[in-house]
Amino acid sequence: MSAAADLHGPLLEQTGTFAGNALLLTGPARVGKQDLARAVAAQHNCAGVRGMYGEACGACPSCRALAAGAHPDLLFVEPRATTSTGKAARRRLIPIGAVLRGRDKTREYETHVFEFLEVRPTFRRRVVIVNGAEYLGQEAANALLKLVEEPPHGALFVFLAEDLRSVLPTIVSRSARLNVTPVSDRTLERALQRAGHEPDAELVAFAAGRTGVLNDPAPVRAALQDARDLTGALGESLLRALEAAEALEKRFDPAWHPEVLRFVWRAEPPHVRARADSALSALQAALEAYASPSLSFQVFALALRDAFGHA
Repeated sequence: MSAAADLHGPLLEQTGTFAGNALLLTGPARVGKQDLARAVAAQHNCAGVRGMYGEACGACPSCRALAAGAHPDLLFVEPRATTSTGKAARRRLIPIGAVLRGRDKTREYETHVFEFLEVRPTFRRRVVIVNGAEYLGQEAANALLKLVEEPPHGALFVFLAEDLRSVLPTIVSRSARLNVTPVSDRTLERALQRAGHEPDAELVAFAAGRTGVLNDPAPVRAALQDARDLTGALGESLLRALEAAEALEKRFDPAWHPEVLRFVWRAEPPHVRARADSALSALQAALEAYASPSLSFQVFALALRDAFGHA
C-alpha cells in the first residue's frame, strides 16, 4: 500500500472514479490537502495497475515523472509571494495574472493556467491544483470559471481551501467537495517510520493528525528546540532572554515558529498563554510591517518575560 493510500485511502476511492471537472478539498492547514491533490493527479494520469483504494501504481512513466517533481501535465498555482516592488506580499492573493500571461505584469508566474491548458496532455489528463482557493481574486476566479465549465482537453481542477466560507460561491457550486480530516497518531507514526524517521512523540503530538507536518520533519524539530530554548531562557536572566531572542531572529520561520511557540506554551496557565500570544501576535505584525527585526525580537523577549512573570 502506498503512503497516500495509507493516509487517505477512503478519499482516494472517491477521487479515482471522479469524472467531473473540479474537486474542492477542504480542511485545516497542513492536514494533507496538497499530498492528496498530488495523489489525485497521479490517479488521473496513471497507466499502471491501481492499488486497493484506486491509488496510482507508482511505477508507470507518469507516476515516475510525478515522483521526480517534473510532471508535464500538472500545474500548481499559489497566491503571489511578492509585491511589484519585490517585498513579501502582506495580503495573500491569486491574481488574474496567474491565469492569463498578458495580465501578469510582474512576471511572477512562470506558467499560466490558460496557456497551460491549451496544450494537450502528455499522458492522460492535465491537472491544475489551486492551493488557496479562498485567495482567488474576483477577476482570476471569473477567468477560471470559464475554464472549469468547459475545460480544454478534459482537464481537471483541484481547489484546496482551509476556510470554505471564504471561497467564492461560484467556485464552490461548480466543484465536488471533499473534507480532508486529521488522521490518528498511530497512522502518523507509521508514516514517520515508512519515511525512515525515528518515532517522535512530541512531533506527533504537535502534528495533531495533520499529515503535511511530517513531509519535512527536520525544520519542525528545529523550531520545537528553538521554542524550548527561548522559553527556558526567559526565567534565567534578561541577558539570556535577549540572547535567545536574537538567536531565534536568525532562524525565525513564519511558517513554523509561531505555531510551535504556542504549542510549547500549551501547558502554561490561561492568563500566561493569553499574554504570550499577544506578544507573539505583536511580533508578527511588526515583521509584516517591515519593522526592525532586531528591535522587534528584543521587544518580544521583554514582553514574554513579563507574561511569564520574570520581569
